[in-house]
Amino acid sequence: MTFTDQNVHEIIASGQPVVIDFWATWCGPCVRMAPTVEELAQEYEGKAVIGKYNIEEENDLAMKYRIMSIPTILFFKNGEQVPSLRMAGAQQKADLQARIEELLAL
Repeated sequence: MTFTDQNVHEIIASGQPVVIDFWATWCGPCVRMAPTVEELAQEYEGKAVIGKYNIEEENDLAMKYRIMSIPTILFFKNGEQVPSLRMAGAQQKADLQARIEELLAL
């Protein structure tokens, strides 16, 4: 899933669990994490919407949530951000998976 300023607000407002990876093509850790994000998106298909938001092409959401470094991963449920789950920096698959499970359990 590619999140854009055009679609992201509607997806968050749907109430389903949403995981957004803020990234850029010039960010080495972001690029290394991309396959993990894609794997998790497939694994959690139907349970959560997981995707990427390119800060080079989009910026409204990044500004709203004060994304100062990338990669940063935000979690949403019932149309609201879950600040306690926010992650910054490159993440291992198991750590990211654990946060997604926390999100689903809320």
